[in-house]
Amino acid sequence: MMIDDDMENGNLGPYQDRPRIFPNMRSKPYAPWIFRILMGINVRVLFILLLLGLGVVFYIGASTSPIIVFVFSVCIFSFLFSVYLTKWVLSKDEGPPEMSQISDAIRDGAEGFFRTQYGTISKMACLLALVILCIYLFRTTTPQQESSGLGRSTSAYITVVAFLLGAMCSGVAGYVGMWVSVRANVRVSSAARRSAREALQIAVRAGGFSAIVVVGMAVIGIAILYATFYVWLGVDSPGSMKVTDLPLLLVGYGFGASFVALFAQLGGGIYTKAADVGADLVGKVEQGIPEDDPRNPAVIADLVGDNVGDCAARGADLFESIAAEIISAMILGGTMAQRCKIEDPSGFILFPLVVHSFDLVISSVGILSIRGSRDSSVKAPVEDPMAILQKGYSVTIVLAVLTFGASTRWMLYTEQAPSAWFNFALCGLVGIITAYAFVWITQYYTDYKHGPVRSLALSSSTGHGTNIIAGISLGLESTALPVLVISVSIVSTFWLGHTSGLVDEAGNPTGGLFGTAVATMGMLSTAAYVLTMDMFGPIADNAGGIVEMSQQPESVREITDVLDAVGNTTKATTKGFAIGSAALASFLLFSAYMDEVATFAQEPFKQVDIAIPEVFVGGLLGSMLIFLFSAWACSAVGRTAQEVVQEVRRQFIERPGIMDYKEKPDYGRCVAIVASASLREMIKPGALAIVSPIVIGILFRILGYYTGHSLLGAKVVAAMLMFATVSGILMALFLNTAGGAWDNAKKYIETGALGGKGSDCHKAAITGDTVGDPFKDTAGPSLHVLIKMLATITLVMAPVFL
Repeated sequence: MMIDDDMENGNLGPYQDRPRIFPNMRSKPYAPWIFRILMGINVRVLFILLLLGLGVVFYIGASTSPIIVFVFSVCIFSFLFSVYLTKWVLSKDEGPPEMSQISDAIRDGAEGFFRTQYGTISKMACLLALVILCIYLFRTTTPQQESSGLGRSTSAYITVVAFLLGAMCSGVAGYVGMWVSVRANVRVSSAARRSAREALQIAVRAGGFSAIVVVGMAVIGIAILYATFYVWLGVDSPGSMKVTDLPLLLVGYGFGASFVALFAQLGGGIYTKAADVGADLVGKVEQGIPEDDPRNPAVIADLVGDNVGDCAARGADLFESIAAEIISAMILGGTMAQRCKIEDPSGFILFPLVVHSFDLVISSVGILSIRGSRDSSVKAPVEDPMAILQKGYSVTIVLAVLTFGASTRWMLYTEQAPSAWFNFALCGLVGIITAYAFVWITQYYTDYKHGPVRSLALSSSTGHGTNIIAGISLGLESTALPVLVISVSIVSTFWLGHTSGLVDEAGNPTGGLFGTAVATMGMLSTAAYVLTMDMFGPIADNAGGIVEMSQQPESVREITDVLDAVGNTTKATTKGFAIGSAALASFLLFSAYMDEVATFAQEPFKQVDIAIPEVFVGGLLGSMLIFLFSAWACSAVGRTAQEVVQEVRRQFIERPGIMDYKEKPDYGRCVAIVASASLREMIKPGALAIVSPIVIGILFRILGYYTGHSLLGAKVVAAMLMFATVSGILMALFLNTAGGAWDNAKKYIETGALGGKGSDCHKAAITGDTVGDPFKDTAGPSLHVLIKMLATITLVMAPVFL
């Protein structure tokens, strides 16, 4: 990057008094091709096309079910609400010019990386779509598919289209998350000069925009796909597919969403944590300069990473979580309705879409419940942002209980079992309580107001080693309560569903698994508000960086520090929430996989016997996959961070004037290093996740063929999936909680406790935070995506293992 003549000759005044000009990270503005096409169309033509599109969508919906029309209506009103939030946030001022310059540099770097990363992911998605097409064209068909006239080619093209649509929507969800964060950060920074409450409100509403769009896209995408297939295939007409079999055609959508989310989480996580580790190790520890100091060459890369790792990746992640949960619940609802011979099964199939439609409404109310303070003075006492966010969450929880109960009565009432809806309402209540318990447990272990993080901070006073030991032990301990909560939730909801009164033709209770599915929906019934709290974190983090780099008064930085610390807790909370929902969703997808195998094999497949040596080996391989994936993800961060450390050290040596504000760091060089390295490093762990179940299933299928064990491949894959799910949940809980606790232990010391910034205790806490960075933002979040992707890929590829 070029520097001007004054800088070259060293003829500079004090750095603080000079215009602060930050680098452009790309050569031209970037927007995804979909948005470029839309922006190139005349406004009137676009409006007419939009009306025609809405007309077609509502016509298809009306031809399917009034419930689909209701879902479409709620989603569209939610999108209009998100437009209102966008206009409200963008109407706020961007502060002084130096703030805007920093924000522009962050935006340019984030959008440039997004373009490159998603270009790579889209190529891999197209290649995988071709593989899926070839497999489906040559796979066997079930008797149900043959009787309905759904041939191999039709099934293949439907699955591929669903896969590509899911991948595209997941990518758009990621872009939306990043788009709002890179524009809201500077506005939060500017608001922090006036009041903490205003800064909080802007950050929450910006996160709310992203959350509403992500959840709305997941719901309307599945609804449109369902309605289109319903009309196109003539479902429920004589000689055609039954409506109870239709949800299985949507599995490709979930697989596409999981595929993009995994690589987005890996690439974004490697980017953000490699830059963060490099910036902290050299800037804080070696040079003794504050976090986000403009003299640190890696600081822009670090702030860019918050957007591509915590916003874009989390948007794709939550989109995938909701899509997987909706599809798995629709499959189980259809299967149960078919077994019970329910006259109108549409209520059980479409119930998940209705629940998440209400989620959009109640989360919007929760977001609006957080308002600005009347006292606009920056000297006013800072309210606890976590308490304010918790109030909004409490409002959302209360509304969720009411709307969930109403939804079960509306959708799940049947004359065959008049009281079944009440049992399922209780299942939803258990799910909501589970979500709240996960939020509370994660907050207890990661918020420095509570004992665990303060004990971890205290361990830093005796050195770096004791900090690491305390952090690891805290992370290991933190797995106990969530596992107990998940266990109680699964057992209690299965029992409630089992005793709902729904029975098959032989009189056997069949509602157990659907009860667990309803609990999963209850847990995710406030997903939009939880995602809002998650998006709040990186926006607040970026705002703090902009305040520090633009050298605002210490009082302003104190406000953003408080918001940042709360953001760390909300990010950890969302990860715990996502892990819990992943555990329940994987359990449902596993059951759907066993049903799919039984359908194709035309023989019962209800148990997996791990006493069979090959099946036990499959379980071992599943657990090994989790550890190997985590190792590769963490080592990718380590290798990339080493490159950043070397580059930052080089700049401090070759440009000694940086420390005296006489030379400007080359921010662009660090951005280029982490961008190229993260794209390179994400391939290996991602490929491991996709290839492993397919290779294991095919190898043991061949072995089973020669040993006379017809379902060996399917059983080994089932064991692999079971063990991988259990190991992955525990590993993700450990990594996410330990990383979040290390981060907030450092934040606690930075408030002035135990010697404050610059002390030996602080340096030990920075080491712990550095170790925890790849745990909480790369390996941990990627694991719960991996768990669900393994479940969806085995469901999609089930015939290959037979």
